[in-house]
Amino acid sequence: MTEELKELGFDVGHRRIGRLMRQNSITVKRNKKFKATTDSNHSFNIAPNLLNRDFLADRPNQKWAGDISYVWTQEGWLYLAVILDLHSRRVIGWAVSNRMKRDLAIRALNMAIALRRPPKGCVHHTDRGSQYCSHDYQKILRQHGFRVSMSGTGNCYDNAAVETFFKTIKAELLWQRSWRSRRDAELAIF
Repeated sequence: MTEELKELGFDVGHRRIGRLMRQNSITVKRNKKFKATTDSNHSFNIAPNLLNRDFLADRPNQKWAGDISYVWTQEGWLYLAVILDLHSRRVIGWAVSNRMKRDLAIRALNMAIALRRPPKGCVHHTDRGSQYCSHDYQKILRQHGFRVSMSGTGNCYDNAAVETFFKTIKAELLWQRSWRSRRDAELAIF
């Protein structure tokens, strides 16, 4: 907060900002512990990075991006797969599961395809995870005429639009409370 205000031209210090934040009941949203969701150690084919960090789209169904994240519940992990349309940054497909398998990613993709009916040539960008590289997932992409794009190895910036979505939903909703069950977390996400 202090650094942001200094960039805007305000002459402030950390102690003053801390005091003002406490007086106004403003708290810091802390990061939670990290859990790896991408399994790049597989023998499937890897697509080139066609998106190349260009997250702007002139029209709907020009560029889609997808990824998988996770939520801790008292029952165990809940995995969330989403597909975003980069034109509006709107979630157009999503699915949840207690297992991070290819059917999770496929269900999110099928929802997006059913909702949007994308034209041939739509760029579909994900990381190199085994779910997205699987034969079944790639077959669906080919059947619908997608141009397949994948991030570089271990580079979260190549899929920054979806990573930003996950950070926002976690900070503003999911990290705000403890989830008793996967179903409770799923209903809140929906």
